[in-house]
Amino acid sequence: MNWFKKFIGKEDIKTSSTSSKKSTLKSINYPPKIILAWTKAIEGNKEISNWLNNNGYKELVFASAAIHLKQDARDWLMQNGYAHLMAMINAAEGDENAQKWLIKYKFNLLFHIAMVSEHENDSMIWLRKNATADLFILAKTIRQIKDKIEENHNDIHSFGKDL
Repeated sequence: MNWFKKFIGKEDIKTSSTSSKKSTLKSINYPPKIILAWTKAIEGNKEISNWLNNNGYKELVFASAAIHLKQDARDWLMQNGYAHLMAMINAAEGDENAQKWLIKYKFNLLFHIAMVSEHENDSMIWLRKNATADLFILAKTIRQIKDKIEENHNDIHSFGKDL
């Protein structure tokens, strides 16, 4: 069973709580090898990022950059039908509105991936029960990167330097 297909693929969901404009969200249904490649791209592997970009997974390259706080990548996700990926990233950064949005529109998998980044044990348990190993690895990778970014932001010697 493909977990992204089970939990993702909603269409015509309002992508902004302040706007009545509806936007079609694009599918993010990926096989495990693509999820694992995405984790390597998030970790900074340029070769794999280039491969993803050249083989129809451009949104994952932008999502990787968005995880690393690149505003142009965040804008691209929002403008190109991947608001649900951006909501997951924002939720992983502690944005309660993004967390509520994911729950409201039943993006349970994305919610729990994000909450693993927030060190929520309940989400770790949920992922172990309901998701495949590749998605668990993805969640832990996002958490590691977010923790490194936070650590750098709190370190006076690396102030202003992102990964």
